[in-house]
Amino acid sequence: MAITEDAPPGAEAGPVDAPSGQEGRRLSSPLVLVLTLLLAVLAQSPIRGLLGTPLMQSWMTVFVAVTMQALPFLVLGVLLSAALAVFVPPSFFARALPRRPALAVPVAGVAGAILPGCECASVPVAGALVRRGVTPAAALAFLLSAPAINPIVLTATAVAFPRNPEMVLGRFAASLLVACVMGWLWQRLGRTDWLRPPAHGAHEGATKGEAFWNSVRHDTVHAGGFLVLGAMAAATLKAVAPAQWLRTAAANPLVAILALAVLAVLLSICSEADAFVAASLTQFSLTAKLVFLVVGPMIDLKLFAMQAGTFGRGFALRFAPATFAMAVAGAVVTGVVLL
Repeated sequence: MAITEDAPPGAEAGPVDAPSGQEGRRLSSPLVLVLTLLLAVLAQSPIRGLLGTPLMQSWMTVFVAVTMQALPFLVLGVLLSAALAVFVPPSFFARALPRRPALAVPVAGVAGAILPGCECASVPVAGALVRRGVTPAAALAFLLSAPAINPIVLTATAVAFPRNPEMVLGRFAASLLVACVMGWLWQRLGRTDWLRPPAHGAHEGATKGEAFWNSVRHDTVHAGGFLVLGAMAAATLKAVAPAQWLRTAAANPLVAILALAVLAVLLSICSEADAFVAASLTQFSLTAKLVFLVVGPMIDLKLFAMQAGTFGRGFALRFAPATFAMAVAGAVVTGVVLL
């Protein structure tokens, strides 16, 4: 006690004040914004000159065109996806599906055609179905089909390909075929220890209104960010890549198909917007573009992360490569028949 009483009044002030001083020197978000705007004002002449070049004008034209065409479908898809996730109880699907797994798979696949939603929403919905006792094979068929063949996506595809209406039918047929085949494969070859059912839903504990707007905000930021990245990549590909390279890749059917399949995985564009990016790749054949449209909603980087987080990494490591191979094969077969 004596030591405490005799200690100078400010002896302990140093350690307490140090974090405050350090925190005061940290960059806050408003400060970063102000510094960014100040830098943009100071560098406006070089920026204006850069944006005035033919290369950047071409880049901006493609970027704005792809973004503006896709944005209305993205917003509508996000709103409907949130409504589906929040207001439609998962028990509805459990009651509507046949009890026999072999029949439940195609029914669940076709159900994706009438339920709007992007791939960001299909993963938690599929997880909820598994938690409610729906056979995993049917839940996985729904997971793959819903983002690819719902009305919003098919309408966006028709708008993006006005001169090729067969692309809508091709996308529907190939995506549904792949979803059903993957469901049946899981029913026959899948093991229960490969799939970890999710413990709880993403919106449990919140009111319906809170859950709806939380879902809208999350999906808008998430899907909108990937749309911007996809539009930037498409614009860069069109403006920077030598036309001869693109023509060479597009001229070889195998290279074109593999290139757009890998591109779909890397870009991770929301399914409501990917048709406009595919339509901008004018050098490639319709079959290669169909591969892009079938692969993207079924397996990409963000979907792999979401599947691993929802069903376990062991599941994702097995399911993702099989889905990729089946999606490429299904799209190619459909393209040969219909396009």
